[in-house]
Amino acid sequence: MPVKPLPSKPSLEHLKYQAKDLLREHAARNAGVAQRIREFHLRFVGASDDEIFAAHMRLSDAQLVIARESGFPSWARLKRHIEKPTLADQLNLPHHERIEDSTFRRGVELLDAGDVAGLRAHLQQHPNLSHQRVGFEGGNYFPNPTLLEFVAENPVRHGTLSPNIVQITQVILDAGVERSAVDETLALICSGRISRECRMQLPLIDLLCDRGADPNKAIRTAVAHGEFEAANSLIQRGASINLPVAAALGRTDEAQRLIPSADSESRHQALALASQFGHVEIVRALLDAGVDPSRYNPVGFHSHSTPLHQAALAGHEDVVQLLVERGAKLDLKDTLWQGTPADWARNEDRATIEAFLRSKQAHSEKLD
Repeated sequence: MPVKPLPSKPSLEHLKYQAKDLLREHAARNAGVAQRIREFHLRFVGASDDEIFAAHMRLSDAQLVIARESGFPSWARLKRHIEKPTLADQLNLPHHERIEDSTFRRGVELLDAGDVAGLRAHLQQHPNLSHQRVGFEGGNYFPNPTLLEFVAENPVRHGTLSPNIVQITQVILDAGVERSAVDETLALICSGRISRECRMQLPLIDLLCDRGADPNKAIRTAVAHGEFEAANSLIQRGASINLPVAAALGRTDEAQRLIPSADSESRHQALALASQFGHVEIVRALLDAGVDPSRYNPVGFHSHSTPLHQAALAGHEDVVQLLVERGAKLDLKDTLWQGTPADWARNEDRATIEAFLRSKQAHSEKLD
């Protein structure tokens, strides 16, 4: 789920009120609040709405949810960020400008400049640098990257990559890095637009896979972000085609073959992806198999919204009609901006879809 960014001058008192509001909404059995708790409270990962509503929630539980959905691991860390901010807490700055360690920051500067010789010398002078991590809070990913992960330009910092970024990446790899950093970098490359726009995505995928990256660790993020060229490259490098991947890529025959043996979580992911990318026959097959069209999407797949939100946003009229026909709730609001699927359609000027959804909702309200 995208993190709710803090305002430029956050108020701890206001955040405390938000936590109290969350407790009240939990007591009122609000489905959107259940989704927020499921995603951001470790005790409720994978829990059903009924299990969440049956649980006793303390103020400290609600504060943890507020902190984590703001990009902080705990209420104490959020409180420190507000009361005793450091350079790393300047969330308005790009990540490289928030680095407090001068040696690490210099490494990123050399990386960004495409200075192969300078970076190699810097790494030789500081042999632990390629293993070091730097911490960032206030975001929903990139929390503790190594130097290697900065080659992905994801999150976006400059909007471009050095033309010799492959050589830069080789220099860092040659200095020695953990396998986890290689896998994390591959996932960032495969889910970011800058590497694709700079025509470096596929060469970097090949280099990282040649150096031991696991393509299966990156394919989920690739398809979730619609980076299909990257996804197909990962498949060529050995990534498995499971149900969510087949659903995202519109491989109808494969998806239909995989549905009977897939677990409920894979089916849930597949419905989210097929709806997002407009693969109506895969959506139909999943609904026929009993997948609930009114659940919020699973973690990692635009979980602040439902399949109907995503289909409306993208303009997939046939998917929208099918989801509504099969009972998708029209009044569920996303957990970030509190918009219904019709509101999302309006925001993207999908006039036909908006009119359809509002007419269906009005009819449903008359029946109630």
